[in-house]
Amino acid sequence: MILEAVIGSHAYGLATSSSDVDRRGVFVAPTEAFWCLEKPPTSVEGPSPEQLSWEVEHFCKLALKSNPTVLETLVSPLVSVCTPLGEELRELLPAFLSRYAVRAYTRATEMQLSRAGRNLKPKQLMHVVRLRLLGLHLVRMGELSIAADRSLLQIRDGSMPWDDAVAWAHRLGDELAEADGPLPEEPDRARVEDWLVSVRRRML
Repeated sequence: MILEAVIGSHAYGLATSSSDVDRRGVFVAPTEAFWCLEKPPTSVEGPSPEQLSWEVEHFCKLALKSNPTVLETLVSPLVSVCTPLGEELRELLPAFLSRYAVRAYTRATEMQLSRAGRNLKPKQLMHVVRLRLLGLHLVRMGELSIAADRSLLQIRDGSMPWDDAVAWAHRLGDELAEADGPLPEEPDRARVEDWLVSVRRRML
């Protein structure tokens, strides 16, 4: 394990007494393990509840696609494991960022939002709004920050009218689709691959 961090409500500043502790990590399989017919797993669940870890190559592929959960693992303030390789990975964040985020942050929420009139729960809607706010800030400012305004809890506790919250989520989606900013069109794949190759060499 080179990196492990808590994401979710605890990292966003939106936790309540009933919130789960969601842990995400990155591990590096020995290079020689890839020489066998049976390859190392791309991800592993556990051993703790709500814990998932990705093998570093799979993690990089997801990050290059601007997967929100993967990117947030790199900037969570609640880090429990960070080796020198983990620190290198965190410093690689700018290479992963691109306008792919527009599609990634939209797609990560559109399925949930399509259920808004049926079985979408207030907690889920709160995170739809949070994620779209995060994506909008990323595209406009070119920086990733997961800290959330606790006023979003008004969606969760029902003090914000449901229709207003849904309308806010849709409006953010429209703004995200039209947003412009300093992000490059594509991530720096060459930089990421160079780093990954160096990791494989160091794990021989």
